[in-house]
Amino acid sequence: MDNPTIQRRRLGHALRRAREAAGRTQEEAGRTIDAAATKISRMELGQSGIKLHDLNTLLDFYGLGDEPADALRELARAGRQRGRWSGRNVPDWFRQYVDLEAAASEVRWYQSEIVPGIMQTEDYIRAMSPADPGKTDDHVALRKERQELLTRDDAPDFAVIISESALHRQVGGIDVMHAQLHHLARAAADQLITLQVLPFNASTYTTSSFGFTLLRFEHDAGSDVVYLEDYTNAYYLDDQETARVYSRLWSRLSAAALGPRESVRLIEQIADALRK
Repeated sequence: MDNPTIQRRRLGHALRRAREAAGRTQEEAGRTIDAAATKISRMELGQSGIKLHDLNTLLDFYGLGDEPADALRELARAGRQRGRWSGRNVPDWFRQYVDLEAAASEVRWYQSEIVPGIMQTEDYIRAMSPADPGKTDDHVALRKERQELLTRDDAPDFAVIISESALHRQVGGIDVMHAQLHHLARAAADQLITLQVLPFNASTYTTSSFGFTLLRFEHDAGSDVVYLEDYTNAYYLDDQETARVYSRLWSRLSAAALGPRESVRLIEQIADALRK
């Protein structure tokens, strides 16, 4: 699935490769278009668009031939289209993530304290959302649209590791949490996701006090993205050494967690205990 976010990322990676092949620095490229090196960095990360005049100047500066230069101009045109979430009540810092998630071939998500957003029930979402009814409705609508990813014919390979603490934290009360836990168990049983629980008694030194998501793209090898989120902002890490570090962390967490069947049984046990 192509979208402006992905096209900007492709263009940025291609520009970085062209600059490095030409032996130019970001500072030199910035001076060529009368901009700071940080602007070149944002372009190469796909975090901002680029004017056609600036693009042509950089393509000349990097010495690209006609055919590869035309391909990059086409990517730039696609990247200037309005995104899927334009005009929607979606935070600017989150829009890039939902586009990346929709285009990913693999999603690896670790969550330590709450149920991952894409797996939340409506009542759980409302319990987690601000008091503003309009914003809450928008949050519910966005999560439901994202959940459609899991039933697409080309759905990403979606794997989730949840710390056991997230299963005991009673968001919205007993009834809401009971329904949420059964929703998780059903999704895993239906193989919409690969779900593992990192139990309290896991015999490992490996853990993480924060959640993270690792996204991979079949069409764009070597462009993994690590997504980190705090209360008011998000961070997109696409340095490939950083991505490899997080990939190794994911592997250690997965090895320490319960298997999918054991995880479902634990979730069902916790849900049943809530009723008692």
